[in-house]
Amino acid sequence: QVQLVESGGGLVQPGGSLRLSCAASGFTFSEYVMSWYRQAPGKEREWITTITKTNGSTNYADSVKGRFTITRHNAKNTVYLQMNSLKPEDTAVYYCKATKTRFNYWGQGTQVTVSS
Repeated sequence: QVQLVESGGGLVQPGGSLRLSCAASGFTFSEYVMSWYRQAPGKEREWITTITKTNGSTNYADSVKGRFTITRHNAKNTVYLQMNSLKPEDTAVYYCKATKTRFNYWGQGTQVTVSS
């Protein structure tokens, strides 16, 4: 069955870095646009970045531009989110999403906490 499994979250100090991974299975990963979203406590889930199927184009929310980088490895069915210069306001549950036409698949999320 379709699965997206995020990993790599944790507790990090302000200014630190984390790399999240999202491992996909059960569908043809290379045919899907991949995105990362996050949801902070008491807030709506927000989009933060997307990468096209062939790693050719990326887009970022202003809140993470210049600090976060999305990449994908189609042979490993995995998308990554490198997060640098983390701030307390980056604290959230991070989700990956796979999209192809009307199909959308979500992972279960991984917690990122930025605190001293």
